[in-house]
Amino acid sequence: MKINFVCFGNICRSPMAEYVMKNLVEKAGLSDKIFVESSGCHATGYSQISSGTCFELAKNNISFDPYRVSRKFEETDFKNCDYIIAMDGGNFADIKKITGKNSGNKIFLMMEFVGENRDVDDPYITDDYAKSYEDIYRACAALLRKLVQS
Repeated sequence: MKINFVCFGNICRSPMAEYVMKNLVEKAGLSDKIFVESSGCHATGYSQISSGTCFELAKNNISFDPYRVSRKFEETDFKNCDYIIAMDGGNFADIKKITGKNSGNKIFLMMEFVGENRDVDDPYITDDYAKSYEDIYRACAALLRKLVQS
């Protein structure tokens, strides 16, 4: 099982989701079954994870690589991943443009997993990393429950 979390630039929300999910997967003893990564529809490929994301992850005792660089979402990610999870509607639309694919049963909005039809606010804009973390944590926990039940 391979999951790719996707946001705009792959420096705030999607790496936060990647590390939160990796932490949950590891605690569940499923690291050998569930592979987690992240990317951005408009990632530069050289930007580091944001300091606000680093602070929020550290505050919540989530291990992460502060030197990781952004990675651009590519069409091949659609083929290689079982779940592609967009942080907001704009990312969802961008994923469809990049892949030329309909969502099918592979592309989801993050907050769908907690039964909410809304975006994860971008802390790059709002500067509210704690709120983004809270949304992401809840959605990752719900996604993991769904995967375990499948």
